[in-house]
Amino acid sequence: MQAITVTPITSSPSGRIKPMHGINNAPFIWANCDMFPYLTEAGIPYSRLHDTGGMFGGGVYVDIANVFPNFDADPYDPASYEFPFTDFLLQQLKAAGVQPFYRLGCTIENYQKAIAPRRIFPPQDPLKWAVICEHIIRHVNEGWANGHHLGIEYWEIWNEPDNQPDPADNPMWKGTMEEYFELYEVASCHLKTCFPHLKIGGYASCGFYEILNMESASAANVSSRTGYFIEFFEKFLAHVTSPKHKSPLDFFSWHSYADRNANIAFAKYARETLDKHGLTHTESILNEWHPGTHRRGTLEDATHVAAMLIAMQNSPVDMLAYYDGQMETPYGGLFNPLTMSPFKAYYAMKAFGALYRLGMQYPLCGQAPDGQITEGVYALAAGDDQGKVAVMLVNTEDRPATLTANCAYTLSMLDETHDLTPVATIAKEDSFTLPPYAVALLESTP
Repeated sequence: MQAITVTPITSSPSGRIKPMHGINNAPFIWANCDMFPYLTEAGIPYSRLHDTGGMFGGGVYVDIANVFPNFDADPYDPASYEFPFTDFLLQQLKAAGVQPFYRLGCTIENYQKAIAPRRIFPPQDPLKWAVICEHIIRHVNEGWANGHHLGIEYWEIWNEPDNQPDPADNPMWKGTMEEYFELYEVASCHLKTCFPHLKIGGYASCGFYEILNMESASAANVSSRTGYFIEFFEKFLAHVTSPKHKSPLDFFSWHSYADRNANIAFAKYARETLDKHGLTHTESILNEWHPGTHRRGTLEDATHVAAMLIAMQNSPVDMLAYYDGQMETPYGGLFNPLTMSPFKAYYAMKAFGALYRLGMQYPLCGQAPDGQITEGVYALAAGDDQGKVAVMLVNTEDRPATLTANCAYTLSMLDETHDLTPVATIAKEDSFTLPPYAVALLESTP
């Protein structure tokens, strides 16, 4: 097999390495954050806080109903709020170097038809709900009510209100499309007036499967009525950009449990649709994605995670957040809840983190737009202003690939026997083998 030369074009940086290795939540159980050093080690940039702590937000975390348990209480009175558990989590994330991405709303109630819906109804008073959110932000960022100054930037209004067209079936929003539009308009305008420097957005769309005629993604907990997702999206954008209802939308968030090729198409569709509505400065954020729970814990899963990070780097999306960084969930593909140690996929995140720390992306000779340098082999190069260069390589195939370095590198490998550990020093023009289903990190040596 002919060797492929890995050649970063360091004279022509193509932009920043984007925060593609964000996650939802974090590996904690109740208030045990002993696993958080792994987040620091991997340089995880963001933790989106949705479904935090399990069903009903564990009863204490993040959700509006947990932080402000009595909606009839006075939102201006600090005694109306229950901050301690959420404060603890936010502080622990910040101490680990992870920026929280705060979802204002509630946890999904997947079993609401079997039992009874509790917290997924539209707020009785949208403006009061917005005032409650305001004071949560003031507590977290401005020290209100013996609070903190954590500098949390992203504030997301609800999650998947489009989950089902019939409110009776919807596990996230027991209201109409128009009722969500009203909530978003009232809350976003109020919060942006209070905090013009923060990023206010939403609505964590179920996604765009319909554009590829995909009835649903097998791993996604979403409706098969994917056409409704598109209808909701288009009408939402029309609403928030109309003169009568104009509302801030600093970011639009959306979800996908499809494969990376589909996700590239979805990212393009989201960007083009936002631009069509004049929202050219609105960030597009894919903040729930997962390559499939059936490979959880395997090396093959790690390569699919790694390839997704690379493929989406050059797509028109501004941030990713893998679902989920918690352990006690089938979607928790980064950490093993039995051994309290990382799965292989965690090390894919860590490899990307090494590039993210360097900052600038460099193009690679012969690289396709999705990051492939040959069939099934993905690559991403980065560097800093001190001349350090690193290349992340991913083999998603069941056959080895032969590669040649264009300068001297330290080679770290993620394979069956290594967890992104250094295995060799590669001299210029030396060839090396990337095994089947493996990730390599090349870091330049003096």
